[in-house]
Amino acid sequence: MRKFFSMRMILLALLLAVIPASSYAGVLISVGFAPPVLPVYVQPPCPEPGWMWTPGYWAYGPDGYYWVPGTWVPAPYVGALWTPGYWGWSAGLYVWNPGYWGPTVGYYGGVNYGFGYMGIGFVGGEWRGGVFAYNRAVMHVGDGPGWGGNRVYEDRTVITSHTVVNNHVAFSGGPGGVNHPPTPAENAAMHQQHIAATSAQTQHETTAMHDTNSYASHNGGHPTNAAVARPMGAGPSTGNRQAGGAPAHGAANPAPQSHPAPAPQSHPAPAPQSRPAPAPQSRPAPAPQSRPAPAPQSHPAPKPEGHGR
Repeated sequence: MRKFFSMRMILLALLLAVIPASSYAGVLISVGFAPPVLPVYVQPPCPEPGWMWTPGYWAYGPDGYYWVPGTWVPAPYVGALWTPGYWGWSAGLYVWNPGYWGPTVGYYGGVNYGFGYMGIGFVGGEWRGGVFAYNRAVMHVGDGPGWGGNRVYEDRTVITSHTVVNNHVAFSGGPGGVNHPPTPAENAAMHQQHIAATSAQTQHETTAMHDTNSYASHNGGHPTNAAVARPMGAGPSTGNRQAGGAPAHGAANPAPQSHPAPAPQSHPAPAPQSRPAPAPQSRPAPAPQSRPAPAPQSHPAPKPEGHGR
C-alpha cells in the first residue's frame, strides 16, 4: 500500500511540476481513485451562538483517504459563510478543491453534505445585522439561554430547491460522480474575495490525519467519530477571535480567570498555627515532679528485711 502511495506521489509531483504555480494555488492533492461515500451521522448541537457548521469530508494522507469529522467553528468575521471543499474529476484524476470563507457560499461540486449544504448554496442560516440566525429545519442548535429571539428560525421551503440527490457520493464529475454544473449565483460567488480555512480548521484536519482510525483502510469507510462539537486539537482560544482582534460571538472564555485566585491562599494559613503550640507545654512539666520524689523513700526501707530471711 505504501509503495503504491509513493509511486502515486512521484507521478503527482511530476504533474504539478509542469503546471504554473498560479493555476494550482487551490489544489492540495490529486488521486487516481475516488473517495468513499459520505458516512451518515448526526450533527452535534451548536456549542456557541455565532459558530458555523463545517461538514465532514474525506481528505487524503499517507495511508489513503481519511475522514475529517464535521464540526462547529467560530466564524472568522461577521458575515462570513463557509463554502465546503470537494473532490472534482479532472483529466483522469480526482482533484481536491479546498473550502474557503466568503460573503456568500460558492460552488462545492453539487456534493450533498447535509445540514444546510444540500448541494446548491446554503440553507442552514443567514446573517441578520451582525447576528447569525440558524434554520432549525436543517441545523441542530441549543434550546437554552442565548438561543431565542432572532438567533433561530425555521424554513423548510428552501430545502427542495437547493437539494442535489446524489446518494452520498463524495465527488463531482467523472464516472459515478455528481453531475451539477455551477449555477450563475455559484459562479459569481467563486469570484468574490475569499480567505482560507482558519487555524482551528487546519489543526482539526491535521489531528484527523494522525489518527489511524480515521483512515478508510482501517474503518472500512465508516469512521467512528464522524462529527464532533468542537474542532479537534485546537486550544481553548484558537480561532475564537474575529478579524481585527475583536472576540467572536459566543467566544468569551472565563475559565482561566476563575480558578487560580483561591489556590495559594487557602492551604498555608492553618498549618503553622495548629501543631507547634501544644508541643512544648504538655510533656516537660510532669517529668521532673513524678519520678525523683518516690525514689529515695521506697528502696532503702526493704533492704534490711530482705537480707535477714
